[in-house]
Amino acid sequence: MESGINQATQLLHTYGIPLLWNFLGAIAIWVIGGWIITGVRNLIKRSMAARNMDTTLASYIDTSVGVLLKILLVIAILGTLGVATTSFAAILAAAGVAIGLAWSGLLANFAAGVFLILLRPFKVGDAISAGGASGEVKEIGMFATTLHTADNLRVVVGNNKIFSDNIVNYSANPFRGVDLRCQIAHSVDPKDAISRLKARVSQIANIEKTPAPVVEILEFNAAGAMLVVRPFCHNDRYWQVYFDTNNAIQDVCQSAGYPVPETRSATRHV
Repeated sequence: MESGINQATQLLHTYGIPLLWNFLGAIAIWVIGGWIITGVRNLIKRSMAARNMDTTLASYIDTSVGVLLKILLVIAILGTLGVATTSFAAILAAAGVAIGLAWSGLLANFAAGVFLILLRPFKVGDAISAGGASGEVKEIGMFATTLHTADNLRVVVGNNKIFSDNIVNYSANPFRGVDLRCQIAHSVDPKDAISRLKARVSQIANIEKTPAPVVEILEFNAAGAMLVVRPFCHNDRYWQVYFDTNNAIQDVCQSAGYPVPETRSATRHV
């Protein structure tokens, strides 16, 4: 029995205590490494903020640096525990190939995210329409872009779908047109309607004075003349101008006593 105790003691000294020290060293590396990673990320954030770097690019760099440092930290911990890092690197590379084949769509989203950051067709805070969704850009992530729609819905769209589709950036230019239509009857003089609408629409708040609002004949149809009414405004004021212009059209038609347009049905002679 004494020899068994001696063997157990020898095994403890040979394997147990070094393993315990390795385990404690791994915990220490995890804690200290976490502090270092946090410090490095904060330093990078302050440096980018001091240079007034774009918010989208700064967030992307911060996330990428954080992921890279954490991978290096895990490799260092595995090395402390006695796992051969060369073997781990080989396993990681093989796993990367397998994941790449299985998650090709995810990697495509990542690649598209890189191009969105480099080419910058839009940035955080812009109002866009892309990938079948429209709204204000809240975040451009590594794999997806988050939008908030006008009716306050949160929409997450894959970067590859956005990058492979047409991107409409409503915030890129200083103003945009608000396109509306006004159908008038055959008995209404289009010139009179155009004059009244121009005068009324010009009074709407937050529209651009230059260029001036456009009111013209768009087409003639069975009901009469179709007018296009197009004031211009900043994108932030789009919906206010949109609704106010609709009200202006209704006010003009009502105050002028314009009849309700009616589609003329064709008479058939037998």
